[in-house]
Amino acid sequence: MRQIIAMGGGGFSMEPDNLLLDQYILSQAHTDVPKICFIPTASGDADNYIERFYEAFEKLACTPSHLYLFSQNFMNLKAYVLQHDILYVGGGNTRNMLSLWKEWGLDTILQAAYEK
Repeated sequence: MRQIIAMGGGGFSMEPDNLLLDQYILSQAHTDVPKICFIPTASGDADNYIERFYEAFEKLACTPSHLYLFSQNFMNLKAYVLQHDILYVGGGNTRNMLSLWKEWGLDTILQAAYEK
């Protein structure tokens, strides 16, 4: 089942001691240990944001990872993105994020991930 979950705050970044929204997101993958990839492009791949993601999701039943666009951490972007069950897009500057996604071709890769 295809699904987009939109949140305007909450989750690990706003409520580190209340992971109910994050647990809900993981439960939507319908697999025991979903692979979740945090995409913090809108925050400029801020290290402290990524650290908070890992602090939260390493406590939960999942395999967390992240996608750096500012400092590449992958060999093949499409393969890297498509191997995940959940893509968790962080907040920040949406305009800059969309420009970078388009430049990297991530916009079309995300469409392919949604269709998968």
